[in-house]
Amino acid sequence: MAKSSASDPSATEPSSELVARVAALREEIGEHSRRYYELDEPSIGDAEWDDLIRELRELEDAHPELITADSPTQTIGGAPSTAFAPVEHRVPMMSLDNAFDIDELRGWVERLERRLEGRTIDRYICELKFDGLAVSVRYENGRLVQAATRGNGRVGEDVTDNVRTIAAIPHELAGSPPAVLEARGEVYLPIATFDALNADLAARGEKTYVNPRNTAAGSLRQKDSAITAGRGLAMWAYQLGEVQGGPDFTSHADTLAVLEELGLPVNPEARVLGSFAELEDYINSAIERRHDLPYEIDGVVIKVDDLGLQRDLGVTSKAPRWAIAYKFPPEEKPTTLIDIQVSIGGKGKATPFAVLEPVFVGGSTVAMATLHNEDQVKVKDVRPGDTVMVRKAGDVIPEVLRPVLADRPADRPEWVFPDVCPCPVGHALTREGEDAAHYCRNVTCPLQLDGWIEHFASRGAMDIEGFGERTVRLFTENGIVGDIGDVYAIDFDEVRKLEGFGETSVQNLSAAIEESKQRPLGNLLFGLNIRHVGGSGGELLAGHFGHLDRLAAATEEELASADGVGPIVAASVHAWFADPGNLAIVEKLRAAGVNFDGPEPIADVEQVLAGKSVVVSGSLTDFSRDEAANAIKSRGGKSPGSVSKKTFALVVGADPGASKVTKAEEADVAILDEAGFRQLLETGELPT
Repeated sequence: MAKSSASDPSATEPSSELVARVAALREEIGEHSRRYYELDEPSIGDAEWDDLIRELRELEDAHPELITADSPTQTIGGAPSTAFAPVEHRVPMMSLDNAFDIDELRGWVERLERRLEGRTIDRYICELKFDGLAVSVRYENGRLVQAATRGNGRVGEDVTDNVRTIAAIPHELAGSPPAVLEARGEVYLPIATFDALNADLAARGEKTYVNPRNTAAGSLRQKDSAITAGRGLAMWAYQLGEVQGGPDFTSHADTLAVLEELGLPVNPEARVLGSFAELEDYINSAIERRHDLPYEIDGVVIKVDDLGLQRDLGVTSKAPRWAIAYKFPPEEKPTTLIDIQVSIGGKGKATPFAVLEPVFVGGSTVAMATLHNEDQVKVKDVRPGDTVMVRKAGDVIPEVLRPVLADRPADRPEWVFPDVCPCPVGHALTREGEDAAHYCRNVTCPLQLDGWIEHFASRGAMDIEGFGERTVRLFTENGIVGDIGDVYAIDFDEVRKLEGFGETSVQNLSAAIEESKQRPLGNLLFGLNIRHVGGSGGELLAGHFGHLDRLAAATEEELASADGVGPIVAASVHAWFADPGNLAIVEKLRAAGVNFDGPEPIADVEQVLAGKSVVVSGSLTDFSRDEAANAIKSRGGKSPGSVSKKTFALVVGADPGASKVTKAEEADVAILDEAGFRQLLETGELPT
């Protein structure tokens, strides 16, 4: 991935360009993370994601003062969905650091040996890295009592009812299980099951699924467990979480053996190995066999087998030091670029994409690939008719890498970005300022309309189940909806006339639409599809203004003054609410009874903690972790995840992190109990 000069980490002090690049990377990664972990709708491939994370990590390593506790390099996964009850993991479900080549893997081994100060690691265990959704299943006295997704590593989603439908996961353990046993693993969709599901959908003329990973994640998060039961999900268990009353394990291999003895599915490809050469051989063998397996994998996980050494090596804020994921290199194949066309998204963004001669790459047949924007087409210099190299290593969206110039005739012309929208209206496509993308600004553009309504009904927005792409297109083509405001005024007598809509489906859709009226204001703001306002931005605006009308009436200056909202977002929000057509839609939503109320505004809270960093560790009686952080931030303070010399105070509850307390004592940082924390919130001063 090409980097701009702003991302050169050679300077000793971070320039304003570098700071801006770090902020832009975090925002971009955050949105992609939300789409991947929370919505199961990734918008970029694994390789591009890895490039973004790697660039951000390099910048933060060169300038540690730019590291924040909420940076994607310091956090795990995504926020748990509000559609399911939250589950707090008693033992955090951490992610893994990555190695992308053998040299990086060798560097990881060398770091472990230095940290162990001469002690030898004589056993590693290699396991396949499955491409699915991480889950935790908890057994008490041998009976399955709870199942949860990983979520952000600390809090996941309760998917117990859905997990009970997975045949591979026992409801009762065999033998003599511990009093409490929590097994971590990966829920996945076997390739044969995925292919059969898609074949059935295609036979019925319905849209097929993109890949097994996202189909598995979406299936596990169904609100109706009967749907999950019909999807044929499976699971591999690969790690212990909390255990009470069990045997004293000495190796990771022992834990896998016990999990298997208790009746949990353990993958047979795990191997205990002793030398680095054996690790290389295992990885190379896995790469060669990856498409011969009945499930998808995207790498190999290498762990230190000795549990005592694991404890001594410890963990970082997001990953264990004693384990690493070796990511498979992306696969590349040549094919012909038949054409470059442009699609129009729900916000009017015009995105070029490649129409390809179908080619089998990365385990599936690829016929289209994104080209992102005009600049990327020029940088790659790809032209219709070219032989191009395509990459897809289990990625959701394939990528055109480069042309094969030796095959290009000298007179082949460059591709020129079109001046007008491909919709029948043919409105001009424009590119504004430094934005790399073109936009169609015609709000009546039919290509935008479908995308906007789909976005409005999506899980991160109003979450209207059953209102997907096919239904939206059917409704707009038949004049049943003309904009998002019409969603709440659908004539269901007209819907009943459409093929495929019986009474049950009509009633289910009607109930889902009615239920969506009570979604939080942040969801509504995200669903309005305001440019530059993502899911987190919607929550920030809802929390600051407390009601849609106050937000709509705010000036640009008032918008920009909200915590986390800059001038670009402020200008975009202000312009959206200044548009009479958009205001007419707002009035439709109001008339339908859609919730406009947000949380209580925080703007009037006295800023007694302005400029002060307050760290919270352990469980408080009257505050959840998020509530404590919000209380600090609403008073102008910062709530980082780690203690430093700049920390004003450390608040400790039950079971605080020992390292945080030690660092606070070493740095002479004030340590407060919950009573002291309340006084700090009231006065901004430390208790005497």
